Amino acid sequence: MTLDILVAIFFFLVGLEIKSGIKDARSAVVPIVAALGGMIVPAGIYLAINQGSNLWASAMPTDIALALGVLSLLGKRVNPHVRLFLLTLAIADDLFSLIVLAVFYGHDLDPRSAFSTLVAAAIGFVLPLRPHVLAKTIKVLSPVSTYFIVPVIILVNIPWHLNLSAFTSSITVSIVLARSIGKIIGITLFAWVAIHLGGNSKISIKEIAGVGTLAGMGLTVALVIAKIAATNQVQLDQVRLGLFICAIISGAAGYVWLRRTPAL
Repeated sequence: MTLDILVAIFFFLVGLEIKSGIKDARSAVVPIVAALGGMIVPAGIYLAINQGSNLWASAMPTDIALALGVLSLLGKRVNPHVRLFLLTLAIADDLFSLIVLAVFYGHDLDPRSAFSTLVAAAIGFVLPLRPHVLAKTIKVLSPVSTYFIVPVIILVNIPWHLNLSAFTSSITVSIVLARSIGKIIGITLFAWVAIHLGGNSKISIKEIAGVGTLAGMGLTVALVIAKIAATNQVQLDQVRLGLFICAIISGAAGYVWLRRTPAL
């Protein structure tokens, strides 16, 4: 019950961030299109390896808190517009993930899970808050989510009891490949197309690729989807393992990539 409340608060904040982030959609076209590519390509890679698997959507979401946390370690070494691009992309990613969750997994949601995810996010999105109240609410809830709720969700979902075969299972390998490679390809390619079709970007393609690398970090929303989609505990643990491995790989690679990439 306590975990459900924490998840509900997390998704309520997601709804608030989506509401705040889409107020200037025209200037956010490139990261929004990039977010779409960063979901389609990983899902495609996963399904290419595991045809017919119901777990494909676990390869899609980006974790706002983790990605921004790694980015903050770079400080002034990174173009400040990179953070805005990543934040906009992650917000759009959350919106698309909620749509996927509702459309493809809505029938698998029990009432408690539905409230913790879709309903909580919807309340955050439609709540009629004035701009300054919305900004203040996000400012108050963000550190609570980042430093308490997200760590609790992660700790609860750590697959403590695993055998060695889990590391080489098709599900684990698919998640790692789909996220660590698919996110970079999808985000960079779709952003490149959007720019060449007239979209504006204040960061370079190399920086966008770095954002795509960080976007491979996906735990909170991906874990929620995995818990709903998995048909047994073995599958769930393999997805969890893949997500944790990829979070480490993507976080480290994204940090190194952006640290060595000169600002535009």
